Parts: sequence; structure tokens; C-alpha cells
Amino acid sequence: MAIPEREQAATEYVEGGPPAASGWAGWVVFGGVILILLGCVQAIEGLVALFDDQYFVVRSSRLLVHVSYTTWGWVHLILGIVAVLAGFGLLAGNLLARVVGVGLAFLSALAHLAFVDASPVWSVIVIALDILVIYAIVAHGRELKAPSYY
Repeated sequence: MAIPEREQAATEYVEGGPPAASGWAGWVVFGGVILILLGCVQAIEGLVALFDDQYFVVRSSRLLVHVSYTTWGWVHLILGIVAVLAGFGLLAGNLLARVVGVGLAFLSALAHLAFVDASPVWSVIVIALDILVIYAIVAHGRELKAPSYY
């Protein structure tokens, strides 16, 4: 039985090394870069909420979760920093970064769902990008697996 060309490319070995990555590895690179960008933007959102809570038109009492913008600022800032670190780990092929990346993208989508009244268009864009990141990591995450020579 012949192996389809697409699957065969993923299983071929480069001389003296691990299997060569297929063309789908680009999805993981895309996921890692988007995770880094989303982390940077979330950190900026967090800093805006921390330093200028009057920036948002909607009062914090009208958000899905009734907490102050200072609390939202810390949540976004922490999620953003960890997302940037996970994105770099994902690009390096770290397994833990893949697990953390999926969890962070999910938490980011939930946080923006609760934050949608304060920033509706941006929240929907971030949720869509989070879904793409989750797909990229889950479906093709092993393509950039860090080589183990043991």
C-alpha cells in the first residue's frame, strides 16, 4: 500500500536527524507568532486598564463579570506575558509550551468574551485569532517538535 505523498514527506528522515517537517509546520509557526502578538496586545490592554480606567466607555459594572478595570488590567497583563513566553516556546518546539499555548488561547478567548462590552470589535477579532491558534497547535503542533537525540 502506497503512502500518500503528503504523509510520506512528514515521515522521511533527514540524514542524521529527526523526521523532516511537512508543509503544515507553517500553521504552528503562524500559531506561535499570533500567540506572541496576542500576548503583546493583551499586555498593552492590561496596562491601559491599569493606568487609565476612564479610557473605556462602558462602566466596569456593565461587563459580563463585575470587577474593576484594575482587576481586568492585571488579568490581561498576566495572560499577555505568559502568552508571549508560550509563543516563543512553541516556536522552539517545546511540548509544555504547546499545552500552555492551548490553555492560554482558551483563557484569552474567555477573558475577551467577558470583556466584549468594553471593546466589542477587538474582542471578536481576538476570539477568532485564539480559535486559529488552538487549531494550529492541536492539529499540527508536533510538526515543530524539539528533536530528542537520546
